[in-house]
Amino acid sequence: MNTTEKVIFEQFPYWEKAIGANPADSSSKLLVFVGCGTSYNLALSLAAYSNLAGRMAIAVPGAEWESRPSAFWPDWRDTHVVALSRSGETTETVAAAKASRSAGAFVTAVTVEPESSLARNCDRMISTETHSDEGIVMTVSASLMVLLGLQMIGQHVPSSVVAAARKLAGALDRVLPAMIADRTHFVFLGGGPLFGIALEGALKLMEMSQIMTQAFHPLEYRHGPISLVDEKTAVVMLYSSEQREAETKLVGELRDKGAVVIGLGGPGDVELAVDADLSLTGLVVLPALQILGERAAQARQIDTVSPRHLTKVVKLA
Repeated sequence: MNTTEKVIFEQFPYWEKAIGANPADSSSKLLVFVGCGTSYNLALSLAAYSNLAGRMAIAVPGAEWESRPSAFWPDWRDTHVVALSRSGETTETVAAAKASRSAGAFVTAVTVEPESSLARNCDRMISTETHSDEGIVMTVSASLMVLLGLQMIGQHVPSSVVAAARKLAGALDRVLPAMIADRTHFVFLGGGPLFGIALEGALKLMEMSQIMTQAFHPLEYRHGPISLVDEKTAVVMLYSSEQREAETKLVGELRDKGAVVIGLGGPGDVELAVDADLSLTGLVVLPALQILGERAAQARQIDTVSPRHLTKVVKLA
């Protein structure tokens, strides 16, 4: 067991410590979730969850919000910017936080590094302890930032999510790597608040295994990308209650075209139950997607402790 795998399976006690650790924010301003890479994918999910909870929100990459905020919202001064960064040192995210405060916006930092540049350039900090052995690939910290973000927007996170996430990760791991053997094209499908999670699943697998991956809203996949599906394709479907019937039909079409389908919360070549409603599904499925990336990497004999071309903190000169 390498360090990446170890950290994925040891993340759950850190969830238990973070549950209930931060109170909900009561601001009525537009929430702007900003981040880079994994943190941006999480921002997309948290913004969607915020809107579903009645809190108007958008998600913007850190560099875009820092350089051209008016392309996303006409008056960025009247916003509450929520900056997500594991290290608190990501150049674009720190710059976005500084620029937002200079323009009069309120800034909340969500990070696992309380002694960081982001922590020093915010009006409020939400932080929790992460696994000390987490390496370049962001796993437990990603889960923790989603958990903290959900609590910030007022979503109750019950302790039962820990068992649900652990159970799902274990269930998926038991069917890997045989389930994905010889597959060279991976697709992650998720709608609503699960689109950002699908993007994160794709990013994680691509970082870890160096396999080309894609992510789409499920019903968008028919509109062109489906032309790539063949016997080398593996699809991860993140089912949602609102679109389950349509998503099930799409999965049938993908299987007919040769794809193997992992159904999280619905039918597929393997169907794995997600013991949470949609409001918590994004959090619960993350460890399972992380172990999927690790097993795909191991099948290709790729060491995820030192992934090619990547560093733990992205700083621009």
